[in-house]
Amino acid sequence: MSGADYCPNTPGEILEMLDSIGVGSIEELFEVIPPELRAGSLGLPKGMSEFETLRRMQGLAEKNSRKLIHFIGGGFYDHFIPSVVNHMAGRAEFYTAYTPYQAECSQGTLQALYEYQTAICALTGMEASNASLYDGGTALAEAALMALRITGRNRLIVDGAVNPFYRQILRTYLKNLQVELVETTPSADGAGREDIRLHVDDGTAAVILQNPNFFGGIDNLADLAERTHGAGALLVATVYPVSLGLVKSPYEMGVDIVSGDGQSLGNPLSFGGPSFGFIATRREYIRSLPGRIVGETVDVEGKRGFVLTLQAREQHIRRHKATSNICSNQSLCALRGLLFLCSIGKRGFAELATLNRDKAEYAKGVLGGVRGISVWNRTPTFNEFTLTLPQDARKVVEKLLSRGIAGGVPLGDWFRGMEQCLVVTVTEKRSREEIDALAENLEDALWS
Repeated sequence: MSGADYCPNTPGEILEMLDSIGVGSIEELFEVIPPELRAGSLGLPKGMSEFETLRRMQGLAEKNSRKLIHFIGGGFYDHFIPSVVNHMAGRAEFYTAYTPYQAECSQGTLQALYEYQTAICALTGMEASNASLYDGGTALAEAALMALRITGRNRLIVDGAVNPFYRQILRTYLKNLQVELVETTPSADGAGREDIRLHVDDGTAAVILQNPNFFGGIDNLADLAERTHGAGALLVATVYPVSLGLVKSPYEMGVDIVSGDGQSLGNPLSFGGPSFGFIATRREYIRSLPGRIVGETVDVEGKRGFVLTLQAREQHIRRHKATSNICSNQSLCALRGLLFLCSIGKRGFAELATLNRDKAEYAKGVLGGVRGISVWNRTPTFNEFTLTLPQDARKVVEKLLSRGIAGGVPLGDWFRGMEQCLVVTVTEKRSREEIDALAENLEDALWS
């Protein structure tokens, strides 16, 4: 009998086992565990049926239930998800699918990922996409690593209006590499052009921007693309995908590598995850893309088929030649993104973006008219904007939360000197009545 099969049953066998490990009794074995945490001391109720258990759990959940009106964004957004997305993504052939190493038995998964890549290219205007990444922050870091590989240079310039969480991820990725990271000062006028132009030189691998930026500002990046390309560097941008229903595509602005977070495309908030990251680039840089790329081909009979065209991951080739060590491409979440885009269509996507912009403009006008409040942005915005309040934004947000309103993201923790600034987000789900309620409660919180 092997050790794995042995289980002591008799008192003598148990004592023999305790003696072999130098313990005198069962009580001594477990004495490191506080008495109140030991088995039999937790005060658990008697067993219940499935129905009784579900009713009990629902009752407990309702104690935590408080309807909040959400005006929070900063990278995660409260968008409507069509029911068809949940229905289709819940099919067993999708949610149980594993890595499609064997093309002959993975055609459905491969085709779904191929269609996803096509949708991302259509959305961004770029010529090549991979089969998705982890999330928006790591996707931006992978885009930065791409630029370092492509140019062979070791300096990155990051605009100060890029999501602070993304910038922290980028610092972590670069911590043990010989790379110089220059972060510019945030500006209410969009990208910090003066700082960027000052630092771009022949040692720069890439300029990294966000559009719309973390403060909600929309920018035309074409002039920065020209300046960046003139120095032989690449322009990298992280984008909010829903904004691309209205905003000029990254490709049209001269961006070389574009990334972003796909949560807003059919994925629920779910306390911050899971989501998926997307990345796309120009055709000439396709071999530097991380992760997997699905391609279309034909079999020996001339029938259409799909394969993993490129997969330069460290699992497949020698580590020093790999473009990335990414393991999972979050394909189920990426599939939800594809289903979302397909379900609302090109016209519906443009209407969705317009609704977000129009409702945010209404909110910006109403909130900007509250006594003591001004709009910080000096550029157009999409569905987020930044307010300057007459007092600490964190304290105001706490007051609003007590009234059932999640009023926005206070900036003091991430941007020095912006303790009185608040980023407010308005999606298509927010009504005029909810926006008016925010304005009324915000004024009351400030002056009562």
